Formats: sequence, C-alpha cells, structure tokens
Amino acid sequence: MASTEPGRQDPGQASPPHASGDPERVRRELLRMGADERLWEPGDTVLVAVSGGPDSMALLHAVHMLSPQLGVRVAAAHADHGFRPEASAREAGTVRRYCAGLGIPCETAELDVPAHLAEHGGNKQAEARRLRYRFLLEAAGRAGASRIALAHHADDQAETVLMRLLRGSSPAGLAGIPLRRMEGNTELIRPLLRIHKPDLLAYCERHAVPYEEDGSNSSTDYTRNAIRLEALPYLEAFNGRLAESLCRTAESAAAESDYLDARTREVFASGVLSEEGRLTMSGAAFAALHVALQRRLIKLILDYLALETASAGFDEVERIRLGALSGTPSSWRVDLSRGLRFRREYGRLVWTRREDEEPQPYAIEVPEPEGVWTVAEAGVEIRFSAHRHTRDGTALFAASDADARTAFFDWDKLELPLLLRPRRDGDRMRPLGLNGTKKVQDMFVDGKLPPSQRPSFPLLCDGGGRILWIPGLRRSSHALADEGTRLLLRAEARQAGGPDRPAGE
Repeated sequence: MASTEPGRQDPGQASPPHASGDPERVRRELLRMGADERLWEPGDTVLVAVSGGPDSMALLHAVHMLSPQLGVRVAAAHADHGFRPEASAREAGTVRRYCAGLGIPCETAELDVPAHLAEHGGNKQAEARRLRYRFLLEAAGRAGASRIALAHHADDQAETVLMRLLRGSSPAGLAGIPLRRMEGNTELIRPLLRIHKPDLLAYCERHAVPYEEDGSNSSTDYTRNAIRLEALPYLEAFNGRLAESLCRTAESAAAESDYLDARTREVFASGVLSEEGRLTMSGAAFAALHVALQRRLIKLILDYLALETASAGFDEVERIRLGALSGTPSSWRVDLSRGLRFRREYGRLVWTRREDEEPQPYAIEVPEPEGVWTVAEAGVEIRFSAHRHTRDGTALFAASDADARTAFFDWDKLELPLLLRPRRDGDRMRPLGLNGTKKVQDMFVDGKLPPSQRPSFPLLCDGGGRILWIPGLRRSSHALADEGTRLLLRAEARQAGGPDRPAGE
C-alpha cells in the first residue's frame, strides 16, 4: 500500500482513473439520497467507518462538510486487522491525523485477526468482517451514534451483482449490497451506493483529501478483484454503461424482494403456529401459496429456528417444498442442515430443531477397547486398536502425529471399562496443555461444534469417570504416553457410514 497525494499520477499512466469523475456529484447524491431515503435525521450522530482508502476518506470529508446543513454530528472509527503491519500503521496514522485536522473524534482498534485465527480458526475474511463489525458497533455505542456509515459505492454494487449472477443467485441475491440494515439498535447505512469510484477519486483530488492505496486491490488472485479488473472491462465492450445497468438491476430486485419479504412475514404471522418449540402449518394453506412465497416462507422458518447463521440453499428449500406438496406417503421426514428437521404428518407441516426432539440418552460401555464401536445417536464411530511399545519406539509413531480425530493413551494408566456417553450438565475436563479444568460446553463452543450436534456428541471416559477425550476437539492430560509406556491405545473417530472425515467437522 502506498500513500497517495491528491492529483499524483503514476508514471506511464495515460490518464488518471478519475479523469471523467464529477467531484460535485458526491455532494449532490449524498444530499439527495440522504433526503429521499431518510438515511439520517437532524440530531443524529453518524459514525463513519474509515479504512484510510479513497472511498471512506471521501465519505468522511463529505459528511463532515455537510454536517451543519444535515444537522448531524460526525464521529469516525478505524479498525486495523493486523494483516499488513507496516501498511496498517500508515493507514491508521493517515486516518488519525486527518480526523484531528477536521476536529472529528476518532476511535481506532488493533484487532489482530491473525492471532484470533491461530487460536480459534475460521475463514480469514469472515472472521475479519465479524471482528470489524463488532468493533464498529461497540464504537458507535460509545460515540452515541445511532447509525454507522459504510463506504460501499456503486462500483462495489455492480461487482457484487455480477459475482452473484456468475455463481447463480436467487432474485433476492441480485439485490446486492443493501442500502441499509439494522444490527441490533444500530442502523448500517451506505450513502455512496449511487456514486461511482471515479467521482470519489475526483472528489479527493478536488478537496485535497489524503488516502492510502491498498496494493492487494490490484491482485487478480481474489475473485472480486478479477471481476473488477478483468470481467467488467471485457463486458463493457457490449454495454458501455454496464455498472449502471447492474446497479439498476440491484435496485429493482431490492424493491421487489422487500415487497415479497413483507408478504412472507404476513403469511408467517397468520399461518404459522409455534407449538412447544416447533413451527407448524396446514399443508393445504401452504399449497395455496404462490411458489415464490412458498420458497421464501420455508427460508424464513428455517432461519427462525436455526442456531447457526448460514442460510439454507436452493436445493434444500426445494426438497422441503416438494415434500410438503406431495400426497404420498402420508407421513414423511427429512433431516436438514443446521440441526433442523422437517416432517409432513397427515396434512400438517412441522419444522423442529433436532435437539429439541428429546435425544435419547446413551451410555456405551467398552470393557475391552478393540475394534469399531458405533454411537448411533451421534452418527460417530470410534475405532480402537492397541500398539505394543518396543525399545526402538515404533509404537509411538502416531503419538507425535496425532491429529484432532485421533488420540493415544497409555493403556496401563487407564481404568477400564471405558465409557462413551453424551455431555452432562457440569461436565469438566482437564485439557492437555491447560492448567486446571474447563467446562466441556465451553470447549464445544470454542471448537465451533454446531449446536445441533452438542446434545448427543460422544465423550470418551474411563472407568473412574474422568473425561479422556472429546473426539475431534480436545484430549485430556490423563494417560499420556511416556518413556515408560508398554502399550498404547489408539482411538480414532469418524462419521458413521459417511464420508471419510473426522467427527465434529
């Protein structure tokens, strides 16, 4: 990332990318959109999320300059994700200095996403986004801001719509980036969604707004960058105003999606009943709905019940819809993603969480740990095998190679019989590498074990009641192999009758 002074042109560049931009359009569109969409009200405090790039810096300056006319107070927040220490320091410095010069209060945070990923795992971009939004919401609370302004612009919208078209999206997906959405008591707004990048760059040049360029934006290794740098320019040969066309598509789709969502909520309120944690509906009433409302209603019901945030895909929704409409057999059931279940019972449609359907308790005694033991309630198999330790240490081959799905124990330190059972209230384990004990429930959460799997997920215990291992997550510090080990017990967990992957994933 390089610091960019307004008006500086790279050597060899025929003309700056913002040559055709209209800096005045930024001010005009902010005023028009703010009024038309009521993005802010007099007396509001608006927190501007500022990365240090040209888009957010232009937004910060424009809202600040218009704040007396709008009757709003402006604050800023900047998050350092920790991916590029040197560049991040420059960005943070640019933001802080500029805010100080304008007299705008600014809160910054070092999120250290790499350290978070090393400890908790997860998708890099998703975790960075989650931590950034958590910080922004907390910063908004401290600033007394009811709205957070984000700097997504019209070209971002065009890229998003094209990406969704290419991978196959529902009409709701073609609505692209929403103009506004609520996050708790705070509204996220995007005032630049009708303003294009060249206008923002021209605005920065006109008003001497400093900004930082992110070098990674020029790498086509990222799909969005490839769409922006390769796909859109190629397609613009067929439509010179492609970005504007894609943005119009998003606006039309958003309006129609809003209407259908409102109708779906009306159907949900009038036709879906909540009965002891279950959602039920008349099959005849469901069949009378238009197919578009059927699909949206199914998604709304699944999202209402689910404990996990990922949305249901088209294939799963369609399987439920067709199953709900079918007349045979009279009763039909299907287990769904996110721990949910759908049943059709004699003209009645029922959606439940599987964990709410009273999982059967189990206790599987393993007197001699050898062979495969199946925990049908959890869909998990545990394979036990013994390996005699020899002086050259050949039986310790895996003790140093153990992964999350495999654990090794000193046989002579175990108290038999072993026991496979689900978690009980108050269960604690002494994890390897941790001083003291930790709640099993907390380890389920840390390991991102889906909530739907937790009630029946197996724990391996010894005859004395000690929890030895949570398959796929953590093992205890008990019965570790050492130089005095004579016989090793190897335990490996896999999904029962399913793909060859670890339990718990």
